[in-house]
Amino acid sequence: MLLKKLKTSKLLISLAVLSILFTVSTSVLASTEAAAGSVEAASAHAWWFWPLILFVLSFVLGVFAVLAGVGGGVLYVPIVSGFLPFHLDFVRGAGLIVALAGALAAGPGLLRKGMADLRLAIPMALIASACAIIGAMIGLALPTNIIQTLLGATILGIVVIMIKAKKSEFPDVPKSDSLSQALRITGVYHEPTINKDVAWKVHRTPMALGLFVVIGIMAGMFGLGAGWANVPVLNLLMGAPIKISVATSKFLLSITDTSAAWIYLNNGAVLPLMVAPSVVGIMLGSFIGVKVLAVTKPAIIRIMVIVVLGIAGLKALFKGLGIG
Repeated sequence: MLLKKLKTSKLLISLAVLSILFTVSTSVLASTEAAAGSVEAASAHAWWFWPLILFVLSFVLGVFAVLAGVGGGVLYVPIVSGFLPFHLDFVRGAGLIVALAGALAAGPGLLRKGMADLRLAIPMALIASACAIIGAMIGLALPTNIIQTLLGATILGIVVIMIKAKKSEFPDVPKSDSLSQALRITGVYHEPTINKDVAWKVHRTPMALGLFVVIGIMAGMFGLGAGWANVPVLNLLMGAPIKISVATSKFLLSITDTSAAWIYLNNGAVLPLMVAPSVVGIMLGSFIGVKVLAVTKPAIIRIMVIVVLGIAGLKALFKGLGIG
Protein backbone atom coordinates (compact mmCIF):
# COMPACT_ATOMS: atom_id res chain seq x y z
CA MET A 1 0.00 0.00 0.00
CA LEU A 2 2.81 2.36 0.91
CA LEU A 3 4.66 1.46 -2.30
CA LYS A 4 1.54 2.24 -4.33
CA LYS A 5 1.20 5.62 -2.64
CA LEU A 6 4.84 6.41 -3.36
CA LYS A 7 4.39 5.57 -7.04
CA THR A 8 1.27 7.74 -7.21
CA SER A 9 3.16 10.59 -5.56
CA LYS A 10 5.99 10.26 -8.09
CA LEU A 11 3.52 10.43 -10.96
CA LEU A 12 1.81 13.51 -9.51
CA ILE A 13 5.16 15.21 -8.98
CA SER A 14 6.17 14.39 -12.56
CA LEU A 15 2.97 15.87 -13.97
CA ALA A 16 3.41 18.96 -11.80
CA VAL A 17 6.95 19.44 -13.11
CA LEU A 18 5.71 19.08 -16.69
CA SER A 19 2.97 21.65 -16.18
CA ILE A 20 5.43 24.13 -14.64
CA LEU A 21 7.88 23.64 -17.49
CA PHE A 22 5.13 24.09 -20.06
CA THR A 23 4.05 27.33 -18.36
CA VAL A 24 7.62 28.61 -18.32
CA SER A 25 8.14 27.82 -21.99
CA THR A 26 4.86 29.51 -22.92
CA SER A 27 5.86 32.61 -20.99
CA VAL A 28 9.27 32.70 -22.66
CA LEU A 29 7.76 32.44 -26.13
CA ALA A 30 5.11 35.06 -25.38
CA SER A 31 7.69 37.52 -24.12
CA THR A 32 10.03 37.02 -27.07
CA GLU A 33 7.52 36.89 -29.92
CA ALA A 34 7.00 40.65 -30.02
CA ALA A 35 10.72 41.38 -29.71
CA ALA A 36 11.62 38.91 -32.42
CA GLY A 37 9.58 40.49 -35.18
CA SER A 38 12.68 41.42 -37.17
CA VAL A 39 16.46 41.14 -37.12
CA GLU A 40 16.66 44.83 -36.21
CA ALA A 41 14.87 44.06 -32.94
CA ALA A 42 17.66 41.67 -31.96
CA SER A 43 20.26 44.46 -32.12
CA ALA A 44 18.39 46.35 -29.37
CA HIS A 45 19.41 43.72 -26.81
CA ALA A 46 22.75 42.82 -25.24
CA TRP A 47 24.71 40.01 -26.92
CA TRP A 48 23.77 37.53 -24.19
CA PHE A 49 19.99 38.10 -24.43
CA TRP A 50 19.18 35.62 -27.22
CA PRO A 51 21.62 32.93 -25.96
CA LEU A 52 19.87 33.13 -22.58
CA ILE A 53 16.46 32.73 -24.24
CA LEU A 54 17.79 29.76 -26.22
CA PHE A 55 19.13 28.13 -23.05
CA VAL A 56 15.80 28.38 -21.17
CA LEU A 57 13.79 27.24 -24.18
CA SER A 58 16.14 24.32 -24.89
CA PHE A 59 16.00 23.17 -21.27
CA VAL A 60 12.20 22.92 -21.42
CA LEU A 61 12.30 21.20 -24.80
CA GLY A 62 14.87 18.72 -23.46
CA VAL A 63 12.40 17.41 -20.88
CA PHE A 64 9.54 17.08 -23.37
CA ALA A 65 11.82 15.60 -26.04
CA VAL A 66 12.71 12.57 -23.90
CA LEU A 67 9.06 11.91 -23.04
CA ALA A 68 8.02 12.17 -26.69
CA GLY A 69 10.99 10.19 -27.99
CA VAL A 70 12.07 12.99 -30.33
CA GLY A 71 15.47 14.59 -30.54
CA GLY A 72 14.45 18.06 -29.51
CA GLY A 73 15.09 19.35 -33.01
CA VAL A 74 11.52 18.60 -34.05
CA LEU A 75 10.40 21.25 -31.57
CA TYR A 76 13.52 23.41 -31.67
CA VAL A 77 13.50 24.10 -35.43
CA PRO A 78 9.87 25.24 -35.91
CA ILE A 79 9.73 27.18 -32.61
CA VAL A 80 13.09 28.96 -32.90
CA SER A 81 12.62 29.75 -36.59
CA GLY A 82 9.10 30.99 -35.88
CA PHE A 83 9.68 33.12 -32.79
CA LEU A 84 13.36 34.14 -32.78
CA PRO A 85 15.26 36.24 -35.36
CA PHE A 86 17.59 33.57 -36.80
CA HIS A 87 17.83 32.36 -40.41
CA LEU A 88 16.41 28.89 -41.04
CA ASP A 89 19.73 27.45 -42.27
CA PHE A 90 21.39 28.29 -38.93
CA VAL A 91 18.34 27.01 -37.04
CA ARG A 92 18.43 23.68 -38.90
CA GLY A 93 22.16 23.29 -38.27
CA ALA A 94 21.69 24.02 -34.57
CA GLY A 95 18.61 21.77 -34.47
CA LEU A 96 20.56 18.70 -35.56
CA ILE A 97 23.30 19.30 -33.00
CA VAL A 98 20.67 19.96 -30.32
CA ALA A 99 18.94 16.67 -31.18
CA LEU A 100 22.30 14.87 -31.08
CA ALA A 101 23.24 16.37 -27.70
CA GLY A 102 19.88 15.49 -26.16
CA ALA A 103 20.16 11.92 -27.39
CA LEU A 104 23.70 11.55 -26.03
CA ALA A 105 22.57 12.88 -22.65
CA ALA A 106 19.50 10.64 -22.39
CA GLY A 107 20.87 7.49 -24.07
CA PRO A 108 22.93 5.98 -21.19
CA GLY A 109 20.09 6.43 -18.69
CA LEU A 110 17.56 4.83 -21.03
CA LEU A 111 19.87 1.87 -21.63
CA ARG A 112 20.46 1.37 -17.90
CA LYS A 113 16.72 1.35 -17.22
CA GLY A 114 16.21 -1.31 -19.91
CA MET A 115 13.88 0.82 -22.01
CA ALA A 116 16.15 1.52 -25.00
CA ASP A 117 17.03 -1.68 -26.89
CA LEU A 118 20.31 -1.98 -28.83
CA ARG A 119 19.19 -4.88 -31.03
CA LEU A 120 16.19 -2.85 -32.16
CA ALA A 121 18.17 0.37 -32.65
CA ILE A 122 21.35 -0.65 -34.47
CA PRO A 123 19.91 -2.00 -37.80
CA MET A 124 17.64 1.04 -38.14
CA ALA A 125 20.43 3.46 -37.19
CA LEU A 126 22.89 2.15 -39.78
CA ILE A 127 20.43 2.69 -42.62
CA ALA A 128 19.06 6.04 -41.42
CA SER A 129 22.47 7.59 -40.71
CA ALA A 130 23.77 6.78 -44.21
CA CYS A 131 20.67 8.24 -45.87
CA ALA A 132 20.71 11.35 -43.64
CA ILE A 133 23.83 12.56 -45.48
CA ILE A 134 21.90 12.61 -48.76
CA GLY A 135 18.98 14.35 -47.08
CA ALA A 136 21.19 17.08 -45.64
CA MET A 137 22.58 17.89 -49.09
CA ILE A 138 19.06 18.08 -50.51
CA GLY A 139 17.85 20.28 -47.64
CA LEU A 140 20.59 22.87 -48.13
CA ALA A 141 19.81 23.05 -51.86
CA LEU A 142 16.01 23.52 -51.64
CA PRO A 143 14.24 26.85 -50.92
CA THR A 144 13.29 27.49 -47.28
CA ASN A 145 9.52 27.74 -47.81
CA ILE A 146 9.39 24.36 -49.59
CA ILE A 147 11.29 22.68 -46.75
CA GLN A 148 8.96 24.20 -44.13
CA THR A 149 5.79 23.19 -45.99
CA LEU A 150 6.95 19.61 -46.61
CA LEU A 151 8.03 19.28 -42.99
CA GLY A 152 4.68 20.47 -41.62
CA ALA A 153 2.64 18.26 -43.94
CA THR A 154 4.73 15.18 -43.11
CA ILE A 155 4.50 15.59 -39.35
CA LEU A 156 0.75 16.25 -39.42
CA GLY A 157 0.27 13.10 -41.51
CA ILE A 158 2.08 11.09 -38.84
CA VAL A 159 -0.11 12.67 -36.14
CA VAL A 160 -3.27 11.53 -37.96
CA ILE A 161 -1.93 7.97 -38.17
CA MET A 162 -1.12 7.91 -34.44
CA ILE A 163 -4.54 9.29 -33.46
CA LYS A 164 -6.30 6.55 -35.44
CA ALA A 165 -4.04 3.80 -34.11
CA LYS A 166 -5.34 1.55 -31.32
CA LYS A 167 -3.46 -0.32 -28.57
CA SER A 168 -0.25 1.62 -29.19
CA GLU A 169 0.75 1.45 -25.52
CA PHE A 170 1.21 -2.35 -25.63
CA PRO A 171 0.67 -3.50 -29.25
CA ASP A 172 -0.37 -7.09 -29.91
CA VAL A 173 2.26 -8.85 -32.05
CA PRO A 174 1.07 -12.41 -32.69
CA LYS A 175 4.37 -13.66 -34.19
CA SER A 176 7.84 -12.29 -34.89
CA ASP A 177 8.99 -12.21 -38.51
CA SER A 178 12.01 -14.25 -39.60
CA LEU A 179 14.36 -11.25 -39.84
CA SER A 180 13.62 -10.02 -36.31
CA GLN A 181 14.09 -13.58 -35.04
CA ALA A 182 17.47 -13.80 -36.81
CA LEU A 183 18.52 -10.47 -35.28
CA ARG A 184 17.01 -11.53 -31.91
CA ILE A 185 15.00 -8.33 -31.59
CA THR A 186 12.93 -9.08 -28.51
CA GLY A 187 13.02 -8.29 -24.82
CA VAL A 188 11.36 -7.80 -21.45
CA TYR A 189 11.11 -4.60 -19.45
CA HIS A 190 9.53 -3.69 -16.13
CA GLU A 191 6.54 -1.33 -16.36
CA PRO A 192 6.29 0.40 -12.95
CA THR A 193 2.87 1.95 -13.64
CA ILE A 194 1.29 -1.54 -13.70
CA ASN A 195 4.00 -3.23 -11.57
CA LYS A 196 4.70 -6.10 -13.97
CA ASP A 197 7.25 -7.25 -16.52
CA VAL A 198 6.19 -6.76 -20.14
CA ALA A 199 7.55 -9.14 -22.79
CA TRP A 200 7.65 -7.72 -26.31
CA LYS A 201 8.60 -8.71 -29.83
CA VAL A 202 8.35 -7.06 -33.26
CA HIS A 203 7.25 -7.90 -36.79
CA ARG A 204 7.32 -6.30 -40.28
CA THR A 205 11.05 -5.67 -39.88
CA PRO A 206 11.92 -5.60 -43.63
CA MET A 207 9.24 -2.96 -44.26
CA ALA A 208 10.54 -0.91 -41.33
CA LEU A 209 14.10 -1.03 -42.69
CA GLY A 210 12.81 0.30 -46.02
CA LEU A 211 10.98 3.14 -44.28
CA PHE A 212 14.14 4.10 -42.40
CA VAL A 213 15.74 4.91 -45.76
CA VAL A 214 13.06 7.57 -46.24
CA ILE A 215 13.29 8.65 -42.60
CA GLY A 216 17.04 9.17 -42.89
CA ILE A 217 16.71 11.34 -46.00
CA MET A 218 13.91 13.41 -44.48
CA ALA A 219 15.76 13.82 -41.16
CA GLY A 220 18.79 15.28 -42.87
CA MET A 221 16.70 17.40 -45.22
CA PHE A 222 14.62 19.00 -42.46
CA GLY A 223 17.51 19.32 -40.03
CA LEU A 224 15.61 18.15 -36.97
CA GLY A 225 16.53 14.56 -36.32
CA ALA A 226 14.21 11.65 -36.96
CA GLY A 227 12.45 11.06 -33.64
CA TRP A 228 9.17 12.34 -35.05
CA ALA A 229 9.20 9.40 -37.51
CA ASN A 230 11.09 6.79 -35.47
CA VAL A 231 8.37 6.42 -32.84
CA PRO A 232 5.45 5.73 -35.24
CA VAL A 233 7.48 3.16 -37.22
CA LEU A 234 8.81 1.34 -34.14
CA ASN A 235 5.46 1.46 -32.33
CA LEU A 236 2.72 1.29 -34.97
CA LEU A 237 4.45 -0.70 -37.71
CA MET A 238 6.82 -3.00 -35.85
CA GLY A 239 4.69 -3.38 -32.71
CA ALA A 240 7.18 -2.38 -30.00
CA PRO A 241 5.55 -0.97 -26.82
CA ILE A 242 5.31 2.82 -26.71
CA LYS A 243 7.95 3.18 -23.96
CA ILE A 244 10.40 0.93 -25.80
CA SER A 245 9.72 2.86 -29.02
CA VAL A 246 10.20 6.26 -27.36
CA ALA A 247 13.39 5.26 -25.54
CA THR A 248 14.92 3.45 -28.53
CA SER A 249 14.04 6.37 -30.79
CA LYS A 250 15.87 8.72 -28.45
CA PHE A 251 18.94 6.47 -28.47
CA LEU A 252 18.75 6.14 -32.28
CA LEU A 253 19.23 9.89 -32.67
CA SER A 254 22.72 9.72 -31.16
CA ILE A 255 23.75 7.74 -34.26
CA THR A 256 21.59 9.07 -37.10
CA ASP A 257 22.02 12.79 -36.39
CA THR A 258 25.82 12.71 -36.39
CA SER A 259 26.20 12.19 -40.15
CA ALA A 260 23.70 14.91 -41.12
CA ALA A 261 25.17 17.38 -38.62
CA TRP A 262 28.57 17.15 -40.32
CA ILE A 263 27.06 18.31 -43.63
CA TYR A 264 25.59 21.45 -42.04
CA LEU A 265 28.84 22.09 -40.17
CA ASN A 266 30.90 21.71 -43.34
CA ASN A 267 28.67 24.23 -45.15
CA GLY A 268 29.01 26.87 -42.42
CA ALA A 269 25.40 26.52 -41.24
CA VAL A 270 26.31 26.16 -37.55
CA LEU A 271 26.41 29.33 -35.42
CA PRO A 272 28.26 28.80 -32.08
CA LEU A 273 26.28 31.58 -30.36
CA MET A 274 23.13 29.52 -31.00
CA VAL A 275 24.53 26.02 -30.55
CA ALA A 276 26.37 26.42 -27.22
CA PRO A 277 23.45 27.58 -24.99
CA SER A 278 21.03 25.29 -26.82
CA VAL A 279 23.18 22.19 -26.29
CA VAL A 280 23.70 22.91 -22.57
CA GLY A 281 19.96 23.51 -22.08
CA ILE A 282 18.85 20.41 -23.99
CA MET A 283 21.28 18.13 -22.13
CA LEU A 284 20.22 19.36 -18.68
CA GLY A 285 16.56 18.97 -19.66
CA SER A 286 17.21 15.46 -20.99
CA PHE A 287 18.66 14.29 -17.66
CA ILE A 288 15.41 15.30 -15.95
CA GLY A 289 13.31 13.84 -18.76
CA VAL A 290 14.83 10.36 -18.28
CA LYS A 291 13.76 10.33 -14.62
CA VAL A 292 10.25 11.54 -15.45
CA LEU A 293 9.83 8.97 -18.26
CA ALA A 294 10.38 6.03 -15.89
CA VAL A 295 7.32 6.91 -13.74
CA THR A 296 5.00 8.21 -16.46
CA LYS A 297 2.10 6.06 -17.70
CA PRO A 298 2.38 4.83 -21.32
CA ALA A 299 -1.03 6.34 -22.22
CA ILE A 300 0.17 9.78 -21.11
CA ILE A 301 3.32 9.41 -23.22
CA ARG A 302 1.22 8.50 -26.28
CA ILE A 303 -0.91 11.65 -25.83
CA MET A 304 2.22 13.74 -25.35
CA VAL A 305 3.76 12.36 -28.57
CA ILE A 306 0.63 13.34 -30.50
CA VAL A 307 0.44 16.84 -28.98
CA VAL A 308 4.15 17.55 -29.45
CA LEU A 309 4.15 16.48 -33.09
CA GLY A 310 0.87 18.30 -33.78
CA ILE A 311 2.18 21.64 -32.50
CA ALA A 312 5.47 21.30 -34.37
CA GLY A 313 3.73 20.25 -37.60
CA LEU A 314 1.24 23.14 -37.58
CA LYS A 315 3.96 25.67 -36.84
CA ALA A 316 6.16 24.43 -39.67
CA LEU A 317 3.27 24.28 -42.13
CA PHE A 318 2.07 27.82 -41.35
CA LYS A 319 5.64 29.11 -41.62
CA GLY A 320 6.12 27.47 -45.02
CA LEU A 321 2.82 28.82 -46.37
CA GLY A 322 3.53 32.30 -45.01
CA ILE A 323 0.61 32.24 -42.57
CA GLY A 324 1.23 33.97 -39.24
